[in-house]
Amino acid sequence: MSSLEGKVGRREFLQKSALLATATAAASSTALSYSRIAGSNDRISIGHIGIGNRGSELDRMVAQLSKSKNVQMTAVCDLWTVNRDRAVAFNQKAYGAAPKVAAVPEELLKLKEIDAVIISTPEHSHSPLLKMAVDAGKDVYSEKPMGNVLAEVKAARDTTLKSKQIVQIGTQHRSEAYQIAARDFIKTGALGDVTKYEIEWNYHGPRWRGRPEVKQIREQDTNWPVWLMTKPSRPFDPQLYFEFRLYKEFSSGIPDQWMSHGIDLCHFFMDEDFPESVVANGGIFAWHDGRQNPDTFQALLTYPKGFMASYSTSFGNDAPSFTRIMGKQGTMFNTGGEGSPRWQFVNEVGNHEDDFDVDKKRVTKNILLPGDKELPPAGMGDEDLSHLTNWFECLRSRKQPNATVNHGFSHAVAIMMARDSYWSGKRLYWNRTTEQIVDTPPIN
Repeated sequence: MSSLEGKVGRREFLQKSALLATATAAASSTALSYSRIAGSNDRISIGHIGIGNRGSELDRMVAQLSKSKNVQMTAVCDLWTVNRDRAVAFNQKAYGAAPKVAAVPEELLKLKEIDAVIISTPEHSHSPLLKMAVDAGKDVYSEKPMGNVLAEVKAARDTTLKSKQIVQIGTQHRSEAYQIAARDFIKTGALGDVTKYEIEWNYHGPRWRGRPEVKQIREQDTNWPVWLMTKPSRPFDPQLYFEFRLYKEFSSGIPDQWMSHGIDLCHFFMDEDFPESVVANGGIFAWHDGRQNPDTFQALLTYPKGFMASYSTSFGNDAPSFTRIMGKQGTMFNTGGEGSPRWQFVNEVGNHEDDFDVDKKRVTKNILLPGDKELPPAGMGDEDLSHLTNWFECLRSRKQPNATVNHGFSHAVAIMMARDSYWSGKRLYWNRTTEQIVDTPPIN
């Protein structure tokens, strides 16, 4: 393992990151350049930063695609030695060769043989690491949300747009066949004018509390200053390290983790980017366990095309989750939570006030794929390969992927507005000209 494995302080980490960006910009041709990768059969060399629970899933998914897409995980980086060692063991078994090991991100990004990087770290580090990786001349797959600090998300977006790198944000439902089919149906105009878009995803339990790793980790086995990334220094906190989604400085919890997927699909289906305004409310009503972020949350968003979107989650009751898109000529209804492929269209006929049996007169159409005879099961995990497949194909074609940094920036703005509205108690607005979240309607 290289000399960088020693402890690196936060200030030193940021200084090294800046130097890395300068040093690697000139050497970016060592990564897969357009001329080398387009249409070629060269194996794509992948490095992975952050290999916890989601990262381990992504490792397995890359391994499943390794032969068909000619890719290999050749370097791994995690600050915690336990995760790092587990990733080495898995990839050695998967490919028959041990990956190189990096103890800190900049060490991995300096590897000339690495063509592309996967980032699946805690969300407060997504934007800074994305910017670092693009500055280093690497293509990137970054987990969602794209970030949760506006200045950092802007910097990552702007750096990417000025580069030639291919960046996919991990809002994977944009690549899934049933969601694409639902979008295609909506685009036929069958719903008429859409006025309301509802998302309700529930779960019964103290979500994100009780991670067993909290009792396993020792400070000497990780690099706490680097984990903090751009946050102020503080004493080592194993609960914060693994249960960061409960603490507001590092994550907004429900908006960052769940609403990001829901509102990104709203943008995808409705061809929208930024909400005009957002107001949010909620609280800690179910799990009084020291968490800062709400366990019950609701946000209302208005959009330029003239509809309202609502997002709602309760961690105190597992009432059936659904998404409902309400148009003047029909309704799209999805049963199940995040990623559910069960979409149906119901035409709009009559009113319940006039006819209690009006539902019997409404025609239901299932949104199916060719060859389907019935709706698929509601459950869909995060292991669908379509989004990674799209990224790998774009690495070779150099075409833009399904979830670009512009899409990532849009969902990040929506969830940051929802978070800020919750904590401020104000209705907030997006100023498209200045790209700022403000508390008075902007003058257009």
